[in-house]
Amino acid sequence: MEVTLKGDTVMENVPSLKQKALRINLNENIYGSFAEIGAGQETVRQFFRAGGSSRTIAKSMSAYDKDFSDAIYGIEEDKRYVTESRLRKMLSHEIDLIENRITRDKHPNKLFFSYANTVATIDFAKKYKGHGWVGLKYQIEPDQDYNDIILHIRFKETDARLQQETLGKLGTNLIYSAFYKYNEPKKLLRYLYDHIDKDQLEIDTINFSGPVFEKVDNRLMSLQLVKNGMTDAIMFDPQGNNILPAKALYKKNILALRGSFRPVTKVNMDMYQKSLNLFLKENKVTKENAQVVFEITLSNLRAQGEIDEQDFMDRADLLCSLGQTVLISNFQEYYKLVEYFSQYSKNRMGLALGINNLIDVFDEKYYRHLSGGILEAFGKLFFKDLKVYLYPMKDLKTETLITSENLKVHPRMKELYKFFKYNGKLIDIKDFDPKVLGIFSRTVLKQIIKGDSKWENLLPKGISNIIKKHRLFGYSSKTLEKEVN
Repeated sequence: MEVTLKGDTVMENVPSLKQKALRINLNENIYGSFAEIGAGQETVRQFFRAGGSSRTIAKSMSAYDKDFSDAIYGIEEDKRYVTESRLRKMLSHEIDLIENRITRDKHPNKLFFSYANTVATIDFAKKYKGHGWVGLKYQIEPDQDYNDIILHIRFKETDARLQQETLGKLGTNLIYSAFYKYNEPKKLLRYLYDHIDKDQLEIDTINFSGPVFEKVDNRLMSLQLVKNGMTDAIMFDPQGNNILPAKALYKKNILALRGSFRPVTKVNMDMYQKSLNLFLKENKVTKENAQVVFEITLSNLRAQGEIDEQDFMDRADLLCSLGQTVLISNFQEYYKLVEYFSQYSKNRMGLALGINNLIDVFDEKYYRHLSGGILEAFGKLFFKDLKVYLYPMKDLKTETLITSENLKVHPRMKELYKFFKYNGKLIDIKDFDPKVLGIFSRTVLKQIIKGDSKWENLLPKGISNIIKKHRLFGYSSKTLEKEVN
């Protein structure tokens, strides 16, 4: 059921944009301002057209001129205007004005809000489709602190007018959902796309804060973005905060490691450290410009069926505790991951792979959906400025160490494999730790569940303590009893 604010009536079914705006306008308590920069005043237009807006709209403005905008909101340190910091300044400034100009004594039941966006639509050359920050600062109770919903969008349409209209729809959906679905944030997210197709707009970052969102974990909300097809990938930093991929990856030397990390083991960290050492020796890579990313695919999260959110959080927490940046993606094939990175950086990149993963890369069945098959995929993957660092594997039957030198691929792939191997795209990690070669996450996971204490020595320092303290990955009181006995 929808939440009904004081003095409001419930509307059934999925409302039109006009109905949404009108419902807000007719609520005698909702009152606020609109500040829109960069794509017209498309959101507030929805509310003006719906009727009854004099009860709702305190002010509508668009400070397009940079000098005028700076005079109102101040100058950003980086001199940019389409940024999160700019958006937050806009929201806070407009709320302060409302608080200063409208007395609570006269309007004790008013729920103040400030909606703002700062966006750049598609350029004339149509080289950059445009992006922007959209946000809402608002109250659910008049005596309660403010709540914030901040999101970053990327336009997919190739016409400025269409982008403006889409932005207006998104803004209306945001304001409506924030007031009437705040207690169901997952539904709130889905409702942002009412009357908007996913090929029109991408939401790649969202953050909730404030008293009504105290129990909301923004990482789980970001996971919903990928799960719902609103974006292809999300990122969060070692502190567990959602971060904008475009900002974190822009012009960086990116090194990516894909895995299940369920849990993260010593072999994962050895692969990370040794591949990073090789990556930093590349003549086009600098330590200051390097960004390491631990990637988990959505298909990996679904490996056990439906996505287990707690399991996702467990993996994320362990990687963050090791100081790593985490990427959750919807890319099953590696070439899609590299293409994604290439949106933000043309600098040299690296992939750290186990030799068994490379076998999958050369399997044609993964590329049947492409008109050019495996050749098209490899053109997208290897003709970027990319190096692949290969971690060896021991054959359990023969005890032979398998590297790029003795790897067997399908006969049809031999010449293709040789081409990339001898053109310096594939590099063996030679200074690996032989003592960790036999560690596999799936084996460790079984040992944790069974209560076999050997698992603790297979994980990086401190990780076993976190698993035991928070009882992650099936570690239970029964497991504890076995260890004590």
